[in-house]
Amino acid sequence: MFSDVIALFVHSPETFYVTITVLGLIIGSFLNVVIYRLPKMLENEWRCECREFLEEELKPAKELAKVEELTLSKPASTCPKCGHKIKVLENIPVISWLFLKGKCSSCANPISARYPIIETITGLTSLVIAMYFGVSWQVLFMLVLTWSLIALTMIDIDKMILPDQITLPLVWLGLILGLNDVFVSIDQAVIGAIVGYMSLWSIFWLFKLITGKEGMGYGDFKLFAVFGAWFGWQLLPLLILMASLVGAIIGISMMVYKNHEGSKPIPFGPYLAIAGWITALWGEGIWAWYLGMLV
Repeated sequence: MFSDVIALFVHSPETFYVTITVLGLIIGSFLNVVIYRLPKMLENEWRCECREFLEEELKPAKELAKVEELTLSKPASTCPKCGHKIKVLENIPVISWLFLKGKCSSCANPISARYPIIETITGLTSLVIAMYFGVSWQVLFMLVLTWSLIALTMIDIDKMILPDQITLPLVWLGLILGLNDVFVSIDQAVIGAIVGYMSLWSIFWLFKLITGKEGMGYGDFKLFAVFGAWFGWQLLPLLILMASLVGAIIGISMMVYKNHEGSKPIPFGPYLAIAGWITALWGEGIWAWYLGMLV
């Protein structure tokens, strides 16, 4: 059965592209749940750990039960205003939002356009991956990386954190892929992970010693290590250069046009994620062009 599906995809690339795009849209809907709930789940976990560590009085059993029930699958998605449970037909990626005109079917409360936007981005980036790698094992793993980067980007924008629950498994997966030379050899994967983490870690402490401030978070080190583990150390200079350039442009634009306070922290994870994704696909060509320009 599996071999028949693969054969169909090989002989009909259009079917493969459509399938991956639809899958991306569905995953995008799930990513909306991850982006919203995972930080809340972590916050609940941290609160419980703090109460236990500080030996404070626990909250009433009823409230604790609510905390324990919050997972990626429970409770069911509802309207935040009226509590209306989202039905299956109301949860079709993009289409349901357009059909409902961006409003709850029960109370007409506006539904953020962010949800279909994330679904669309996930579908389109999945299509790009499918077209670039074709029917291969690489496309499967690159899809996992792409979907994870989308979740990390939005969580970092919302909460200024890059959860270990996503970054650390990606580091280990990159090393495992290196054992089978999926993207790079195991030697390059190990060196890439070390260089990726230690380079930003060193910059972090150097900046802190000079200024007394923290210029980035530990999640940024781990995310940079992810790209090193997946694609080796050679493209890391290009990745950090691109991320810094994009971050500087967006950061300055925010301060100029949106009155963003210069002292207010700006998440660096989204710039790393975007630059890393671009580098993974077209990094070698961009790096060759850049070196050619220098020469």
